[in-house]
Amino acid sequence: MAMTGSVQSDSPKAGGARAGPILVPELPLVEFSLACQNLASPARDRKPSSMLQVSVVNTLERSLAAYSCTEIVEGTRDPLFLTGVTFPPDYPLCEDTVLKLTVYDVRDRSAETRSFLGYASFSVGDLLKEQQLTLSLRTSDGTSAMGAVVVSRLRMGEAQDGETEQVAATDTTGQKHTVVCESPEGSVRDKDSGPLMNAAEGTSPQCSAVFRNPVCKVYSFQTTDSKWMLVREKMAECTLSFHIPKQLLKLYIQEDMTRIQELKGLGDLSPHWDNLRKEVVIHLGQAISSYQEVLTELSKMGGTFFKPSCCKAEKYLDFIPINLHTQRMQVTSPKQTETAYDIITVGAPAAHSLGFKNGGLRRQLVRFEAEKKSFSTTYQCIYFSPEDTAKARGVLASLSQLQPLIFSLADQLMQAAQQRSAESLKEALKTLCDTTERFVHALKDKLVKTALLALHAARPDYVTDCVGTNGSPPREDGPALLKRQNSVPPRVDYDEEEWDRVWTNVAKSLNCIIAMVDRLQESDNEQAVSPEPALADVITSHTPDADGWQEKIYPLVVTLKDCVMEVVDRAKKSMTFVLLQEVACSLPQGLLLRQRRDTVFSQALTALSCGFITRLNAGMQDGGFLRQLHLVGVLAQFESLLSTYSEEIGMLEDMEVGIADLHTVTFKITEAKSSDVVDLQPKVCGWRECYTVEVPLPRCMFKLLPAEVRGQLLHVYPVLFNVGINQQQTLAERFGDISLQERINQKSLENLENYYKSLSDNSPSKCLPSFQMQTNLEELLGTLSQHIASRKKKNVEILWLAGVICRRLNGIRFTSCKSAKDRTSMSVTLEQCSLLRDEHQLDSEHFSRALDCMRREGCRIENVQKNIKCRKYAFNSLQLLAFPKCYRPPDGTYGKAET
Repeated sequence: MAMTGSVQSDSPKAGGARAGPILVPELPLVEFSLACQNLASPARDRKPSSMLQVSVVNTLERSLAAYSCTEIVEGTRDPLFLTGVTFPPDYPLCEDTVLKLTVYDVRDRSAETRSFLGYASFSVGDLLKEQQLTLSLRTSDGTSAMGAVVVSRLRMGEAQDGETEQVAATDTTGQKHTVVCESPEGSVRDKDSGPLMNAAEGTSPQCSAVFRNPVCKVYSFQTTDSKWMLVREKMAECTLSFHIPKQLLKLYIQEDMTRIQELKGLGDLSPHWDNLRKEVVIHLGQAISSYQEVLTELSKMGGTFFKPSCCKAEKYLDFIPINLHTQRMQVTSPKQTETAYDIITVGAPAAHSLGFKNGGLRRQLVRFEAEKKSFSTTYQCIYFSPEDTAKARGVLASLSQLQPLIFSLADQLMQAAQQRSAESLKEALKTLCDTTERFVHALKDKLVKTALLALHAARPDYVTDCVGTNGSPPREDGPALLKRQNSVPPRVDYDEEEWDRVWTNVAKSLNCIIAMVDRLQESDNEQAVSPEPALADVITSHTPDADGWQEKIYPLVVTLKDCVMEVVDRAKKSMTFVLLQEVACSLPQGLLLRQRRDTVFSQALTALSCGFITRLNAGMQDGGFLRQLHLVGVLAQFESLLSTYSEEIGMLEDMEVGIADLHTVTFKITEAKSSDVVDLQPKVCGWRECYTVEVPLPRCMFKLLPAEVRGQLLHVYPVLFNVGINQQQTLAERFGDISLQERINQKSLENLENYYKSLSDNSPSKCLPSFQMQTNLEELLGTLSQHIASRKKKNVEILWLAGVICRRLNGIRFTSCKSAKDRTSMSVTLEQCSLLRDEHQLDSEHFSRALDCMRREGCRIENVQKNIKCRKYAFNSLQLLAFPKCYRPPDGTYGKAET
C-alpha cells in the first residue's frame, strides 16, 4: 500500500539523506559557516535584509538541487549568518562537487518577496584545501556584482596560537564579531557513535539497526562572554515505527487464537453461557481476521520508516505512530565538554481511524465498566474488575510458562538420577523446588478460587434451586457464592476446600521427591538416617537399595506431573471463564474497545522503545544512569500540547490510557546473536498488560554493562503532562471544560514525586547528572506543584518545569501534539534554545534570533516538508494570536491549513 506524503530517501530537500547506516550521524566531513561582505544597498526607504541559499550542482545532468537556506539577516550590508551548512557523511559528495551560493535581498518576510543580488560557486575540494574562501558575487549573466561571500569550514572553539584564522563579520546590531575557524584535523567524530548507531561492519550501506535518513543542521551562536558555540541538530526516522507494531499484531493474533482454544476447552456449560461463548468465539475470530489483514498490508510496505501526518486516519496504518522521529541537539562550546540533548517527537497516540464521536479511551472505559456491572446484575453473575481480568491473563501466561518448565526440570532430575550424580541431582532438585514454588505462589490467589466456583455454577448440572434466569446462577459476590457452595452442595462433588487440596498436592508431591533424594544420597554415603517425622507419612517405609535411583524417583516425579497437570487444567479453565465474562459483558463494544486500546498501545510502545534505545545508547558510559536503571527504572516523560476541545479531547483521552498502560512494560538488555542488523532489532514478547521489549546489544557493548543490568527486567515509569496552547484551548477555557487536563497533570505530578522518592530511597544523588542550573529537584517539584494548582490559563511553565525535572532525573523526553509537526516544532525549538540559554550561556540578545533560525531553516521545518510537501507550519495569523508568544513561528514560515 502506497503511503502518500512520505519522503523519498534521496530527496535533496530532505538534506540529501540516503538510507544510511547510522542511529545518529557522524560529524559531517563538510560543514561550514557563511557570511557576506559589502552587499549592494537596497532602496533608501528600508534597511538591508538578506538571505543566502545553498544548492548542489549536478554537472552531469546540468541540474541544480536546492539544499538549504540561511536565516534572514536585517540591518547590515555585512551579514553573518548563524545558520551554517552541514552534509551528512553518507551524502554523495566528492571533491569535484560544486556548490552554488545565491544571495537574495528579502523585501517582505511574510510574503517571502525577494530579489536576486548575486551568486558564487566553489567546489568541495577548494574548501577542503583552503579552509576559507572569499568569493566575489556575480550576476546571472556572469558579470561582477557588488559584494562577496565568505565560506569558512568551521569547528567552533577557543583560539589557539598558530592554529586558527579569524573572519570578521557584522551581526544585526552592526557590531563586528570574530568567528574562530579551526582546522579540520582538530575535528572529532560524535562521541555517541557506536555499534548501535552504525550498521554492522561489512553489511550493505542500506542496512541500519535502528535509525535512518538523518537530517543535519548546524548553527553558530554567541555566548554571554562574546565567545561562539557550535550547535548541531540531527533528526532521524526510526525503523521501529513499523517493526514494533508488526510484532505486536502477531502477539495479539496469537493471544486471541489461544483464547479461542481455551474457551472451547471449558467443557460443557449451561445454555446461557454456551451461547455467550459461541458469540465471543465468533467475534474473536473476526478480530483475528482484521489484525491479519492489517499485518498483511504492513508487510507489503518495505523500505518505509515513518508515517506522515497526512496518513493519520489510514486504517491499515493505525497501529503505526504518527511522524515518529528522534532529534538530538549537540553543543560544542568553549571550555565545555560536548553535550547532547535528545527529544523523541511523535504524534499523540490515538486511534484516528476509529474516530472520536464517542470520546476517547478514558471515557469509553468508564462507560464500559458501568455496562459490565449492569450486565452482571441483569444476568446475575459475578462481576470481575479490570484488575481481575488483567490478573487472569497474568495467571494464564504464568501457567503456560511454568508448566513446561517444571516438566523439563523434572526430566533433568530423572537424568541426574540415572547418572547417579549427587551434585547434578542436588542442583536439579533446587531449581525444580524454586520453579514449583513460583508455580504455587501464582495460584494462591482468591480470584482463582472465586472463578472456579463461578465456573462450577455455570455448568449444566448445577443444582436446580440455585439456577437463576437464563440458566445462570444468582448474582452474588465471591464470599456469598462461596458460602452458598458450602450450604447447598451441587451435584458434582466440589466445595471451597477442593481447590486448596488440589494445589497443596503439588507441594506434598514435591516434598516426597525431596525426602527420597535425601534418603538416596544418605544411603549412597552409607549414612542411614531416618526421615524426619513430618515427612514419614508421605514416604514409603522400605529402605532404598544402593542401586536404582531412577526407579525410586520415577513414580514420585510422575505424581508431581499429574498434580501439576490437574492444577493447570482447573486454573486455566477458571481464568478463561473470567475472560469470557469480560468479553461477553459488552459484545461487540467490548472487543471494539480492546481494538482501540491495542491500537493506541502499539503507537505508545513503539515511541517508548525508540526513546529507551536512544537513552540507553547515550548513557552507556554513565555508571550513575545504569545504576539508576537497575535500582528504580527509567522515567519516561511525555509532553502533550493537545487542547481539551472537540476531537482533541478524544485524542487526549486515548493518549492518557496509552501512556498509563506503559507502566506494565519492561525492558531487557540482551546480548545479540551477531552484529547483523537483523539481530540488533528489539524483540517484543509477552501478552496484553505484560510485555517485555528485549534490546540486543553487540557483544562488545553488552560486556560494558554492569552485571546487574544484563538480562534483568528494567521498569518504566511513564508520566504525561498536557497544556493546550492553540485557539481551541482558548474556547475550552472560556466555554468548555479543562478538568481532564487538570486531572492528568495532577496525577502525573504524584507519579513524578513517587519516582523521585523511590530514586532518593534506593540510589544516591551522585547517580544524577549535573547541570548549570543549580535549583535542586525538590524545589523544582514544589514549583511544578504550585503551577499545576494555580489553574493559570495556558500555563506552559508546567511543560518547561516537567522537562527540566525529567532531564535532571536521567529520563526520556517525548513531545507530542496531534501530528508532531507544528505545535511540536514550536515546543522542541523553544526547549533547545532555552537549554542553550540556561546551560550554555546563549546571549539573551541572540535568543530570539536563534529561535527563529531553528524554526525557519532547522530540522523541524524539514519535518514539515517531509509530512505535507510544504515548508509552512499549519497556522494562520488569527490562530497565532491565541498562542503564547514564545510558541509563534517567524513571519513567512506559516500559512497552510492543518493536515
